[in-house]
Amino acid sequence: MKVQLQYLNDKEGNLTAVQIPIEDWKKLEKRIEKYEQAFQVKEDLTAAFQEVEQMRAGKLPKQTLSDFLNEL
Repeated sequence: MKVQLQYLNDKEGNLTAVQIPIEDWKKLEKRIEKYEQAFQVKEDLTAAFQEVEQMRAGKLPKQTLSDFLNEL
């Protein structure tokens, strides 16, 4: 995705902001949302696998499938 950028500078010439067309921004927002969702799934799976390891090690009580589904 090629984005047209416009840079804004203050009176000393320091870069202060970047502008992009609104359509590009909308596309970026959609992409960011998809990445956030994928990241959340990864975090949830990592936590689930850690819980399973703790259950196998006897550090957490084991859970039945019925109990698990009732939590949802």
